[in-house]
Amino acid sequence: MKAQSKVFLADTTRPIALYSSEQVYAMEQAWFAEGYDSLGLMKQAAWQMAQHIERLYEQKYLQARASADHKVYRRNSCQQRASIWVGKGNNGGDGWLIAYYLQQAGWQVQLLTVGYTADDLETDNLMNAFNKADKHDVVSDAKQAQQIALSAKVPYQRFEDSRASQSEIRETDWPADIYIDALFGIGLDRAPEGVYEQAISAFNKITQLNDALAISVDIPSGLVASTGQVFERIAIQADVTLCLIARKFGLHTKDGMDYSGSVIDIPLIPTQLSNSAATLVTVAHALNTRRQNSYKGSYGHVLVIGGNRINGSQGMGGAAILSASSVMATGAGKITVACHDAFHGALLTSLPDAMTIDLHDKEGVRKLIKEASVVTIGMGLGRDEKAQALFIHYVQAAITEKKPLVIDADGLYHLASLQMESQEHELIAQLRQHSIDHQVCLTPHSGEAARLLDKKVSIVEDDRLAAIKQCANTYGGDWVLKGAGSLVLEQSILEQKGSQAHVYVCGLGNAGMASAGMGDVLSGVIAGMLAQQDLEDEARCLHQAVLLHGLAGDALVNDTDHYQHNSSLLIGQRGLQAQDMPAAVRHVMQLITNKN
Repeated sequence: MKAQSKVFLADTTRPIALYSSEQVYAMEQAWFAEGYDSLGLMKQAAWQMAQHIERLYEQKYLQARASADHKVYRRNSCQQRASIWVGKGNNGGDGWLIAYYLQQAGWQVQLLTVGYTADDLETDNLMNAFNKADKHDVVSDAKQAQQIALSAKVPYQRFEDSRASQSEIRETDWPADIYIDALFGIGLDRAPEGVYEQAISAFNKITQLNDALAISVDIPSGLVASTGQVFERIAIQADVTLCLIARKFGLHTKDGMDYSGSVIDIPLIPTQLSNSAATLVTVAHALNTRRQNSYKGSYGHVLVIGGNRINGSQGMGGAAILSASSVMATGAGKITVACHDAFHGALLTSLPDAMTIDLHDKEGVRKLIKEASVVTIGMGLGRDEKAQALFIHYVQAAITEKKPLVIDADGLYHLASLQMESQEHELIAQLRQHSIDHQVCLTPHSGEAARLLDKKVSIVEDDRLAAIKQCANTYGGDWVLKGAGSLVLEQSILEQKGSQAHVYVCGLGNAGMASAGMGDVLSGVIAGMLAQQDLEDEARCLHQAVLLHGLAGDALVNDTDHYQHNSSLLIGQRGLQAQDMPAAVRHVMQLITNKN
């Protein structure tokens, strides 16, 4: 896979509304219904994209004159060259017009058609189509855009006629400084096949061979705009995506994060923020400073329930320890861990400020549930019948005591088991009712979500947005669907305020966090933030905790001023471990605390 360019930094400091393909189509149709011209919109889009392409060229090449790279020197002294790859739909129409505008601006342009027959490109045939058209037979915008470009003698070639379509790609094939992908738009919902698959592969190879910029029109071809899915890894690997009208949901979740590069918005028409599918968030809410006149009880008491040993196994005590460490890293006042007594020594060695109790001491744990500010359960709890009985007992106790709950890992496993045994198990009904007035946070990855919904993992991954909504409808509460571009659905607090549930996409985090124990850390961060009643609601909410978790992971791998590093934090993606996270959590908590 091509390394992503760091030259282009999009503005990601503000929340950004994200939309599905259907929503974008509806915006367009509403715009046209007001009397605006569709071809005029296409021309405006192409002209603005041409302006952005010129600026991107300047950023990459003209600012590199001091470089010793002979390729950069040659590019700076020669005419700018663009290779535009177009399909037959409206996305291709954008490409034809971009070629036209760049040629008008003095660029050396070469347009490559994909999926066109020779007859499709005959000027006489196009003119006949125009002449035969009447008011009931409208010529498409894409054909009109093609006609504009051909009339200006924009040079073109059919990909199918090129030598490279039949053999190994060489650096000298379609030489250019910038390659523009205008093959598919937001309507694609399947894997590109045949010549389109060949063209996408060739595009990626030639941009890599020439160390050239790859720019996608609206969305990288092969990426599904509404879900972020790429089928069989067949998609354009873009450095920059010029996103038209409204930001697409699929650019920021699942495969979209690997293929979209930097995203630049070209709004074109008004959008309705209230109707968005989700909101991209990348900046955590600032924390207020603490009052001097306070004590440990001012900042909450978290009870972590997990870390069991089953049938003589070594168990998963580490899961509870990681969660507890993260609770304290957020600034919670005190922590008690209900785990198997075999792990008490290890827990106190790594976290001497924690209190402990035997996981199987039901009466003692129930008393602690009554005293606690927040209960988090499931991390290393185990999956046998005894563990399930403990889960039911302690969750019902937390509901009786009206406590906020965080459920993760084996807790989710038992919840799914109860749903499978009975479509309306007593505990699930109680939990749903409890979530109306009290915070309940559930944090599955795709495998756990699939089990909760009794679906295949592939179905969850095909449409993560639909999956998280179905989880919330079934079980109640607020949800995190972990993964690339984690989704956060919040409804508990919002319902109290009379607002509808909303989905957030976390724009922070990195692939180094794909390691064992990261979910346990997240559960601790969520519980620790919920416990601190001195914070504003926005600073304690679920998507805030997910942002802090991602920010901490990024602080461990990104050596930039944004994270105000000391060298002891920096680790890098390969080798990053969950046990590294609590120190980074403490670091970012300090970064986002309001110093005024």
